[in-house]
Amino acid sequence: MTVLPDDGLSLAAEFPDTTREQWQRLVEGVLRKSGKEVSGAAAEDALSTLLEDGLGTRPLYTARETAPDPGLPGFAPFVRGGRAEGNTLGGWDVRQRHAAADGGAVLADLENGVTSLWLVVGGDGIPISSLGQVLDGVYLDLAPVVLDAGRDVESAAGELLRIYAERGVGAEAARGNLGADPLGHEARTGEALEFAPTASLARRCAEGYPGLRALTVDALPYHEAGGSAAQELGCSLATGVAYLRELTEAGLSVGQACAQLEFRYAATADQFLTIAKLRAARRLWARVAEVCGAPGAGAQRQHAVTSPVMMTRRDPWVNMLRTTIATLAAGTGGADAVTVLPFDDALGLPDAFARRIARNTSTILIEESHLSRVIDPAGGSWYVERLTDELAHAGWEFFQGIEQAGGQAAALRSGMIRERLAQTWSVRSAKLAKRREPVTGVSEFPHLAEKPVVRAPAPEPPSGGLPRVRRDEAFEALRARSDAHLAATGARPRVHLAALGPAAAHTARLTFAANLFQAGGIEPVTEGGFEESGAREVCLCSSDALYEEQAESIASELRSAGAEHVFLAGRPGQYSGVDSYVFAGCDAVAVLSAALDRMGVS
Repeated sequence: MTVLPDDGLSLAAEFPDTTREQWQRLVEGVLRKSGKEVSGAAAEDALSTLLEDGLGTRPLYTARETAPDPGLPGFAPFVRGGRAEGNTLGGWDVRQRHAAADGGAVLADLENGVTSLWLVVGGDGIPISSLGQVLDGVYLDLAPVVLDAGRDVESAAGELLRIYAERGVGAEAARGNLGADPLGHEARTGEALEFAPTASLARRCAEGYPGLRALTVDALPYHEAGGSAAQELGCSLATGVAYLRELTEAGLSVGQACAQLEFRYAATADQFLTIAKLRAARRLWARVAEVCGAPGAGAQRQHAVTSPVMMTRRDPWVNMLRTTIATLAAGTGGADAVTVLPFDDALGLPDAFARRIARNTSTILIEESHLSRVIDPAGGSWYVERLTDELAHAGWEFFQGIEQAGGQAAALRSGMIRERLAQTWSVRSAKLAKRREPVTGVSEFPHLAEKPVVRAPAPEPPSGGLPRVRRDEAFEALRARSDAHLAATGARPRVHLAALGPAAAHTARLTFAANLFQAGGIEPVTEGGFEESGAREVCLCSSDALYEEQAESIASELRSAGAEHVFLAGRPGQYSGVDSYVFAGCDAVAVLSAALDRMGVS
């Protein structure tokens, strides 16, 4: 038996205290070796990462990075969770989305881990008349149903309530959300809807269906239009406040109105930002409820959906990894319900395998990783608490801007929101084009020989309002041009990679260049000489020292052999005969698009 000393076992007792300044000096030494002469706080700044919304991530957080007390779960400001028990009793609600009238797929999901349904009804989705058929065999007193019906919400809600009554589901047993979201619909389509039918549904739910909510505050339209995390928060707050105004004018109390709302947010593969966003969202909504005179009603009900923006069409298998991280972040951030989009979501209707992987993602995190056993496991982290606080302030500032513009409806109709989101996406698009924000399998480590994954077409999503963007769109356009060229000619456009010197000198840049050109659908040829490659363009790959000795002469020889354009993999220099340079941080989309243009690939 081990006997501890009277003062316990202090493992750090023999080590002297260190200061932040001492750590900074160590950082200075490391940076100096890489050619950067900075000192003190500047050394720390050199390792910081700039985020959107003017936020930044520091390389080190300590107790001096203070943030407000997040409180306790179930109590205002609800940063650590809207319910005292969190998700500890059974994990979060595993909510699967269905956009096709396939009752077999619905039952397969519910029999294998899914706990609620999110049904796209009306328009090009599930016909309202088929709702009963889709729900055939579903225990409606056990499985909550969430509708997404756009302009058809009144008819879809009426049909769902009729089905409840027909199948003997008592009003007190019905659970879910009727999905009314007039402003979300306007953001998607540009079509303004009257609020009266929504108010009527809210009154009906408040008076007779205690487990049923009437409205969804969907922030996905703003996320999918290229908005930042703070803009997503600001738009959701402005929408929620607009609904509170309408519902209280319709006769509901503030508490009743808050109880009719569920908030939907995107969960991305940036796990810490997602965790902070969900925590900040609860804090901000608690503040709104407090200002409205109902602090006890400020526990925000959250539905997190893995981001459609991050899903790729090329190498879609990588989406499984993205959605796993996003789901982990949503669960850690305290989302009440989580929808994992299948890995083939960007390609069309998911198949059974994709739906199985999607639902099992949550199951593994809940049942095997035990992620839900601790409430707010990220709480107390100096980094997470600080990021939550900073994001809350940025989101509140954007919300205030919308309110000053006349509210969410006015900001949508004036074009203010569209403009602000477009500005954010423009900045991010530049980072994507330069691969400062890499997309694995698309802009980094693409696989030109991959077999395309084909799916049945999905219903056309609502359009006419804010645009829908994807991280892969610029590179996808380049790859589509290459595919068309392959179909028309039997071969992809090619570039010859001319390796100069020994492997130690050229391997790194040759690998870089091959990766870059494949991202644009251009096949790199490394075997044999330029004449045998079938290429019209060539890229020199080697070390700076060998470039000084050989670049100009080799470029001249290649031009004599028929090369129409000569690239050099490395920082721009003054080498005669070299037309352009490819390097880390160059505008890859511009370089590749110009190359395809020269090659006659339309």
